[in-house]
Amino acid sequence: MLISFDWLKQLINIDKSAEETGALLTDAGLEVEGIHTFEAVPGGLEGIVLGEVLTCQQHPDADRLRITTVDIGTDTPSQIVCGAPNVAAGQRVVVATVNSTLYPTGGEPFKIKKSKIRGAVSEGMICAEDEIGLGASHAGIMVLDTDLPNGTPAAQFFGLGSDKVFEIGLTPNRADAASHFGVARDLQALTDAKAVLPSVEEFEVNNTSRSISVEVENTAACPRYAGVTVTGIKVGPSPEWMQRRLRAIGLSPINNVVDVTNYVLHELGQPLHAFDADKIKGDKIIVKTVAEGTTFKTLDGVERKLQATDLMICNAEEPMAIGGVFGGVESGVSNETTSIFIESAYFSPDWVRRTGMAHGLKTDASFRFERGTDPNMVLTALKRAALLVQEVAGGEVSSDIIDVYPDPVQNHEVELSIARAHKLIGQYIGVERIKTILTDLGIQVTGESDTHLSLSVPPFKVDVTREADVIEEILRIYGFNNIAVGEHMSSTFLANFPRPNPEDITDTIMDYIADNGFHEIITNSITNSGYYTSAGEADGLVQVVNYNSEDLDVLRKSMVFSGLEVLRRNINRRQRDLKLFELGKVYTQQEGAYEESRRLVLYMAGNVAAESWKQPGMKAAFHDLAGVVQNVLRKLNAADFEVQPLEPNSYLKQGIAYTKNGTVLAELGPLDAAVARRMEVKEQVWYAELNWDYLLKKYKDKLVAEELPKFPEVRRDLSLVLDKNITFDQVKQIAFRTERKLLQGVNVFDVYEGDKIDAGKKAYALSFTLLDKQQTLTDKVIDSTMNRLMQQFEKQLGAFIRK
Repeated sequence: MLISFDWLKQLINIDKSAEETGALLTDAGLEVEGIHTFEAVPGGLEGIVLGEVLTCQQHPDADRLRITTVDIGTDTPSQIVCGAPNVAAGQRVVVATVNSTLYPTGGEPFKIKKSKIRGAVSEGMICAEDEIGLGASHAGIMVLDTDLPNGTPAAQFFGLGSDKVFEIGLTPNRADAASHFGVARDLQALTDAKAVLPSVEEFEVNNTSRSISVEVENTAACPRYAGVTVTGIKVGPSPEWMQRRLRAIGLSPINNVVDVTNYVLHELGQPLHAFDADKIKGDKIIVKTVAEGTTFKTLDGVERKLQATDLMICNAEEPMAIGGVFGGVESGVSNETTSIFIESAYFSPDWVRRTGMAHGLKTDASFRFERGTDPNMVLTALKRAALLVQEVAGGEVSSDIIDVYPDPVQNHEVELSIARAHKLIGQYIGVERIKTILTDLGIQVTGESDTHLSLSVPPFKVDVTREADVIEEILRIYGFNNIAVGEHMSSTFLANFPRPNPEDITDTIMDYIADNGFHEIITNSITNSGYYTSAGEADGLVQVVNYNSEDLDVLRKSMVFSGLEVLRRNINRRQRDLKLFELGKVYTQQEGAYEESRRLVLYMAGNVAAESWKQPGMKAAFHDLAGVVQNVLRKLNAADFEVQPLEPNSYLKQGIAYTKNGTVLAELGPLDAAVARRMEVKEQVWYAELNWDYLLKKYKDKLVAEELPKFPEVRRDLSLVLDKNITFDQVKQIAFRTERKLLQGVNVFDVYEGDKIDAGKKAYALSFTLLDKQQTLTDKVIDSTMNRLMQQFEKQLGAFIRK
């Protein structure tokens, strides 16, 4: 959800910066995922100023060029070569100064440089409106009528201030905050400022010449339906201020009437719809369901077959809109429309959700209706829309407001125990503070005793129905960060955690991986089924029944694709050296039996060591990832794993698997290039996946301490020539089976393949660490141990011992 800071400040007089406001909202549960700058014109006209043409002379070497001197507010006038036919001395003009960047309408941006044009120095550019992105005209330079001094920023003259826009990750339970006023209401509780609804006091009925009757047949699906007629309007473009606000939150202006409905929707959270009044046959609206299979063409031009459970807004003869979801193409506002009927209603969330899912329709209106809107906002939004329509499109209100509301939605009545509130909060914050928070959030305190508060919770707080919900609201506004956690914390609900504590183990491993230069990512468990279809992995997918997007229709079966999406996004932004990890769930189903499990995955791409004067860049390699995975297993006391060749799958065609007692603990290798390319990742990606649930289950929280050895350890090196298909792990296992007491470690420090040994062979340079904890090792014992090791390597592996 996008929220304009400038728009927000029209509803609440907050004196904080956008960054401070974003931090407040995040702490209160409206997580601000980003703050970006919106500019009405690309570049914000930075470096473009007002100037005055002092002189204008013909260029001696070009008939169509003029050499001008322009006062742009600096000590010395600038000489500018201009090709516009209408340039003349005495004009006030728009000047792009040297080093400014222009963003022309429909063209590529370019930078203004000091240059020579046909031998004459040019220190800037006198601009036409299309050259600065303000329009499409290129008939000549813009000639201004203004008394502003030379050098004034052009953005100030044109009123093109920038705006800060919050990107808020709205959770499904916060339907009350799905608007600018909803966010302002939270800020009211968080600050000393007061949120103020736009005034609708000037609304009045001018005449009753165009009344349209309303009949609601299905009041369960539509508890409240209101509307009003406005006649004599002229459909056209919205004013610039309205277009700018809509663009700031990612909406494209359509026309003044439709823009008003969108504007009020995002301002107050109440969806509206405007019908062409002349297309309402019989001057009557009926809210009802229609026969199963009835065809209806929506505004997107798609003809749809209706269900018997789809609530329809009909005229006397035919459907005109799908209630709360989408309008119809036949009754919509067009350039020829002169009279409109504005609909403002409260639709049942269940009905809207069911219809939206059945037709695969997700609109700004259905997004709010299916989560729950405020039935008490219906008339305020209707009046606000009518006033705005009159402001931007003219016209008169030509009917009384119709409000069909037979069974008003009641507030929730909640009894709040003051003691219980403080117990759950964890510390004493005071009754007056509690009452202030609740009042600022719109919750009325209707009664008070020494022990309880009687509360009336308005219906726009759809998720606040119980005492616990109210306490959560109090704590959300008071601030989790303000709760002192410690031995004196008054709350008694803190749980006793088992040992070993899985959360502590997880944190330890996550910290270790992060300490090794990996960045944690958190991706969506809901993903695109097309990924698995293209990889031949469609079997066993868990379908999402009520998915919001066709691109997010299944639960992920593998962590691969969500990670590749992150890699692609970063690589496309020239961040190519990546080390990422994620702990998340994967889901499968077979014959209706569902299974979910957690996986710890790691990705490496690009360089592991950056290029510098000391060394060239070092590409990520298999062993860079394998080292981290092995250390993770060791930290989980699973170091006695076996190394097996990987069983090829759709994502890893080659690699290794670490196993224990026949169970795969981890797999790693290079991601299949074809899979990566399908996700538009061309770089080599190394991938590891650990069976996290199994590892946690088998983890033993057992620390074994022992004194430092009293006797020195000994290292001996050995070079073995082996067949190429023999792995280091095979050598290691034979070594530890041969010598169980003295052998402490085996390491490979060099591998050679080349013309100095036979084809099909490789040479391992190995080091062996020996230690006797009871006495000092003698040469005789050391030699005897090494001889036994060599004999077993020769016998079991056919090794040749290089001297």
